[in-house]
Amino acid sequence: MPPCVLLNADYSFLNLVDWKRAMRLMINDKVEVLSYSEKIIRNVEGLHIKIPSVMKLVKFIRTIYRNKVPFSKKHVLIRDGFTCAYCRIQTPELTVDHIIPKLQGGASTFENCVACCRLCNSKKGGRTPREAGMALNIKPRQPTISEFIRIRLMRLGIDDLLQDICFR
Repeated sequence: MPPCVLLNADYSFLNLVDWKRAMRLMINDKVEVLSYSEKIIRNVEGLHIKIPSVMKLVKFIRTIYRNKVPFSKKHVLIRDGFTCAYCRIQTPELTVDHIIPKLQGGASTFENCVACCRLCNSKKGGRTPREAGMALNIKPRQPTISEFIRIRLMRLGIDDLLQDICFR
């Protein structure tokens, strides 16, 4: 089952919750349902309940705002759209390549790492792209939290739904 989007009382994105947690929040009157999915739960007694897809908390919750996405291989691959930065091929078997290799003092940061297929990574080796005669097709940079939320919602296919709700 697809996850449910949980918004704060001011309509800011909080989290994605599974359908069981969404149902508990609904039953305890802690949320207001803004949109329902097409999925239906049926029980033995013949009761049919639609699963919510977007919910808003009744009470506002203060959150600690992170201003940076933590560095990880997964986050580099998501930022680059699971596409090799050199040959632009999309494959599930990507690695992370350091533009300036660790041997030459390169750090593991978003500005120095890109998604790379195994073929291009082995061709480049421990050299810089210029030394290897390869060109980068992207300019790596530190992503923002809002970019990651938008990417995640697009991958789930519910970004259009949220825009419709927020801009009514």
